[in-house]
Amino acid sequence: MASFTSSVPFGRVVTAMVTPFTADGGLDLDGAQQLARQLVDAGSTGLVVNGTTGEAPTTTDAEKSALVRAVLEAVGDRARVIAGVGTNDTRHTVEQALAAEGAGAHALLVVTPYYSRPPQAGVQAHFETVADATGLPVMLYDIPGRTATPIETETLLRLAEHPRIVAVKDAKGDLGASSRVMAETGLVYYCGDDMLNLPFASIGAVGTVSVVSHLVGGELTSMYEAYFAGDVAKARDIHRMLLPVYTGVFRTQGVITIKAALRALRRPGGPVRLPLVELDAAGLATLRADLAAAGIAV
Repeated sequence: MASFTSSVPFGRVVTAMVTPFTADGGLDLDGAQQLARQLVDAGSTGLVVNGTTGEAPTTTDAEKSALVRAVLEAVGDRARVIAGVGTNDTRHTVEQALAAEGAGAHALLVVTPYYSRPPQAGVQAHFETVADATGLPVMLYDIPGRTATPIETETLLRLAEHPRIVAVKDAKGDLGASSRVMAETGLVYYCGDDMLNLPFASIGAVGTVSVVSHLVGGELTSMYEAYFAGDVAKARDIHRMLLPVYTGVFRTQGVITIKAALRALRRPGGPVRLPLVELDAAGLATLRADLAAAGIAV
């Protein structure tokens, strides 16, 4: 069983889990439970449900709560279940946070409000309002490539003063800015860009919220074990071995490629929901070649 501490609250490898759907597009709770168990068996110490890779913009509030309950039932205390609750409406985000808490989630993942492009005062107020709404720890999700708004460094320094804002999923890719926040606060950093997993560890990140861990959870676990044991050369070698996986999975939207790989491996996943579309035959052939370069047969 994973060891959870305040310095590593969700373990090292947190999978941003896909939401399995049935062939007709319905929620596949049995598949979600099977996949959750498989991921934890393969090394995931935490699971983010209802996040970007979980196609959260396309699922209803009721589906989100049902998914949290199902995954918790499947993995129990073997992994931390983190519920994505972020929207661009603070009131709706609070409603989702309360529902996730009621469903038993261990923590919340809250993304920067998107589309509205609020000023930093609004970003701060949004996160603080959500963090005030429940007793759950909060992981901020900083991904300006999707939201159009970064969480600026000074804002992060202020948010770190909130007792329930404990972690950041960083997909901003600014190692200098992140280094300063890590140096000046107690915020725990998780890399949110798989290609940068090892570089982020070198500046203080404790782990990853990963998409590729659907396929290489064991390898990521080994990389972190090597790095934190002081065997940097071994960690670097694993990082380099995984480069084709990182490239292949993110040639297009990650959930599209991961679900295609899961289908090929006869694991739960199912189709994507519109506006996403399935990986075509040429894309699947390219993905197979990318994964094969890392020794993974799909």
